[in-house]
Amino acid sequence: MSGPTRDVVGIEDLTVSFATDAGDVAAVQGVTLSVAAGEVLAIVGESGSGKTVTARSILGLLPETATTRGAVLLTSKDGASTADVVTLGRADLGEVRGRDAAMVFQEPSTALNPVYPVGWQIAEGLRAHGKFSKKEAREKAIDVMRRVGIPDPEHRVDSYPHQFSGGQKQRIVIAQALVLDPGVIIADEPTTALDVTVQAEILDLLRRCRDEFGTAIVLITHNMGVVADLADRVAVMYQGRIVEQADVRTLFSAPQDPYTRQLLSSVPRLGEGRARTQDRADSRTRAWESATPVVEARDLRIVYPGRLRKPDFVAVDGVSFAIRPGEVLGLVGESGSGKTTIGRAIAGLTKVTGGSLQVLGTEMNGVREKRFRPVRERIGFVFQDPASSFNPLLSIADAVAEPLVVHGRAEDPQDARGRVDELLEAVQLPKAFGDRFPHELSGGQRQRASLARALALDPELLIADEPTSALDVSVQKRVLELFDELQRELGFACLFISHDLAVVDLLADRIAVLYQGELVEEGTGAEVLGNPRHPYTQRLLASLPVPDPDEQARRRSVWEQLQGT
Repeated sequence: MSGPTRDVVGIEDLTVSFATDAGDVAAVQGVTLSVAAGEVLAIVGESGSGKTVTARSILGLLPETATTRGAVLLTSKDGASTADVVTLGRADLGEVRGRDAAMVFQEPSTALNPVYPVGWQIAEGLRAHGKFSKKEAREKAIDVMRRVGIPDPEHRVDSYPHQFSGGQKQRIVIAQALVLDPGVIIADEPTTALDVTVQAEILDLLRRCRDEFGTAIVLITHNMGVVADLADRVAVMYQGRIVEQADVRTLFSAPQDPYTRQLLSSVPRLGEGRARTQDRADSRTRAWESATPVVEARDLRIVYPGRLRKPDFVAVDGVSFAIRPGEVLGLVGESGSGKTTIGRAIAGLTKVTGGSLQVLGTEMNGVREKRFRPVRERIGFVFQDPASSFNPLLSIADAVAEPLVVHGRAEDPQDARGRVDELLEAVQLPKAFGDRFPHELSGGQRQRASLARALALDPELLIADEPTSALDVSVQKRVLELFDELQRELGFACLFISHDLAVVDLLADRIAVLYQGELVEEGTGAEVLGNPRHPYTQRLLASLPVPDPDEQARRRSVWEQLQGT
């Protein structure tokens, strides 16, 4: 690709503040940025750093409570016109949106309207700009669906969003953005909700958008592996300001700002936790290997009965594994692989339909609730999204006390307050936080409170279902360190469910890989990730973007070869 010629976006001294009941809050302060034609600029930073506000200002997508100063210059793809988005009225904004710049949102399910066919939604932008007849718009929608890799677009054009997988929905949202051939696409966390193998495909598609359509991309993300994979240049934001800008190789090899260095050091890397898990293995006695497992599955089978004449769905098919006392088993796989179903079956939340599942000495196949209730208090559960797992009407102290009250260890939340304060301090939250409500805590603080609640009954077994997937990398690092510390101190066994191999490698003694309900590989991190044998594990490993542009380029070529096989 020849050197950049002109800028499609020019942001000059942008300041954005929001009016709130407590006064004005500055979200972005004095930001100056440019994006050249055909360039990928990544804007990175934690939640609240101002990266999404900066990106949305390019399209004038800020709420009415926002006050914007500075200039956001948007140039059309052919270079014929330039507009300052900050000064445009509603009608003029409608003209530049889609034509000069388009947006790819984080969550495709909420970006697509469930009651309209996807082809109609892709063609909507064409109709809004009044350039095409109904027939031409449909043909253009089919063409762009083909170009973003939707199979059989002539028929799928009439399908509805719910008939597509998560990765296909994200492709349709990208097709919506591309249909008017804009000069720049703003992609806001476009792969956050996706599995790593699907993420690799979407990143490949975005790369093609740049190369085949000549589209510049503003990529908003907190995943430094994605940045290394796709970006030409990087801007790092912290508390509303840009603290560092550099080309991608310079930023990763020689970061200047302390915040950038801290951000990069927080990213989990494959192989980082091997020494830690080896220490844990070395400290175990020989008798440990013959100890009765806390969990043992033999030919475990879980089938969801079909409804409305649909066939039964086999979620887990003939899986066998064991978790010994004090051991952490990492369970990895894509959405739909059966990993959460296994976690729920161990917790007694999903029925076992075949084989054997022993949990703390109790057979789960055919178990009755009355018999399982005493076992349940020996199991802790950490959920994926702490925001939805807390009752918003209960204070944090009352939520953490709930298991103690339910299982008769305390008469009421007040009686449990001493134990709750101990638990909050154990997860490094000030005990005064007990009087706050879930919405008053940050994501990382809520996840710590969730961990405190899971540990309230001193469980022998902890089930952690994607406990860090919704967190920024620096917050994730602190939560994982805390998790490891507590596991060593309290000695509970753990089933750690995740789709992030680097996170699992950091914590787990052994890793089990699930694929379409079957266990395809199991062993230590060094065995499974150092020398993967199953083609699916190889593909999973090659799909994981790493925070090093040169290493990532090598991994991408391996991934492309595996895709071709």
